[in-house]
Amino acid sequence: MTGMLDPSTWSAMISSGWGEMGGGEFWVALVKIIWINILLSGDNALVIAMACRGLPEAQRKWGMILGAGVAVGMRIVFTGIVATLMLLPWLKIAGGLALFYVAAKLLVPDEQDEDHGEAVQHLWRAVRIVALADIIMSLDNVIAIAAAAGGNMALLILGLAISIPLIVAGAALIMALLDRFPVLVWAGSALLGWISGEVIATDPVITGYLAQYGSGTAHMVEYAAAAAGAVLVLIIGGLWRRSRMPKESEV
Repeated sequence: MTGMLDPSTWSAMISSGWGEMGGGEFWVALVKIIWINILLSGDNALVIAMACRGLPEAQRKWGMILGAGVAVGMRIVFTGIVATLMLLPWLKIAGGLALFYVAAKLLVPDEQDEDHGEAVQHLWRAVRIVALADIIMSLDNVIAIAAAAGGNMALLILGLAISIPLIVAGAALIMALLDRFPVLVWAGSALLGWISGEVIATDPVITGYLAQYGSGTAHMVEYAAAAAGAVLVLIIGGLWRRSRMPKESEV
């Protein structure tokens, strides 16, 4: 873990693998990484779309591009460290609670302000939401992509970078659906609440305690926590939204 903090370690990782670009295996693996990232980035595209839907029209494109760039950057950085970090006790619980907050916050409309400075602040707030959610939800993506890359950092960087426009396109499609069918905003928040419950229930502290009762019990607790997360997000987010409605116009 200490070695991951050494700049020379990261420099060596980033510079590795570029000499293999001429081989057929390199390009096959590259296609695998792009495909895996597309398949596993649906939740990230959802977060990007929901975080950016309240931005002024002129800011939406940049919100999606920056959000996707942050999501991909997180995967590059976390390939080396997130799998280790997520095994630490209590970290998933903290992350799940943070994701729960994000899911509830996405139901609350932002203040509408035409001032350019305020619009920029809203843009970066949306990017921060995407970054926080992606940190928590990236473990499955990171493990699958790292396995496909086989330690080749050039493959990882190229594959994820090429995925950016595809994630943006997915976020744009989801945002269009959210604008057309506002009820999907609630469904999206419920999905994020479900994920937050799963994250909490799979923390080593909880899984270690449940191990004595067998895997069946652990799965039941995971599903119950996920369902509870979805329901609580809708209740808390709905109450939070209602408290803001006298001050904000309905989105």
